[in-house]
Amino acid sequence: MPADASDSAEETFDVVDEQDRVVGRAPRSEVHRRGLLHRAVHVFVFDPAGRLLVQTRSATKDEYPLTYTSSASGHVESGEDYDTTAPRELAEELGLDLPLERLAKFPANPETANEHTVLYRATTDREPTPDPDEIAEVNWREMRELLAELAGHPERFSPPFRVLLRFVTNT
Repeated sequence: MPADASDSAEETFDVVDEQDRVVGRAPRSEVHRRGLLHRAVHVFVFDPAGRLLVQTRSATKDEYPLTYTSSASGHVESGEDYDTTAPRELAEELGLDLPLERLAKFPANPETANEHTVLYRATTDREPTPDPDEIAEVNWREMRELLAELAGHPERFSPPFRVLLRFVTNT
C-alpha cells in the first residue's frame, strides 16, 4: 500500500513501548502527529560490486519527501511482524523478491522517527522496478560517495537513513 499523504484507506499501526511491546493501535496519521513509538523495516539492496541502491522519496510522502533513503522501507502494519514486512516492502517498492539477511535492530528514538527499526540486507544484479507513488528515483551509489554527501549535506538524507548508513559503515 502506498504510504503517502493521499492514502484513502489509512494504515493502522501497533503502538509500542520502549521495549517494543504492543500497547495499543492507532491510525498512521495519529501515530505520526503524536510522535508515538511504532515499528518499521529498512532494506539495503547491494549490487555485486558493493554499490547501494538508494531511493529518493516521492514528493507526496508525509515524512521526509524528496530525501534519500534506504533501498526499500516501510511501516510494520498492525498484527504484522518485521520479517513479514521486509519482503513485502521490497516487492511493493522495487518489484524485487530476494533473500534477506537481518542485520540489526535499532530502538525507537527521534533519530529513527520514533520507529523500532530492523535493517535487512540483500544482494542482486537485477534492476528494480520502482513504484512511482513511493519513489521519485533510484540510483546505485558507492558507499564512499554517500558518506561524503552525508557529511556535507545531511539534510538530503532522511534521519533514519543517516542512522543506518552510519551503522553499516561503522562511522
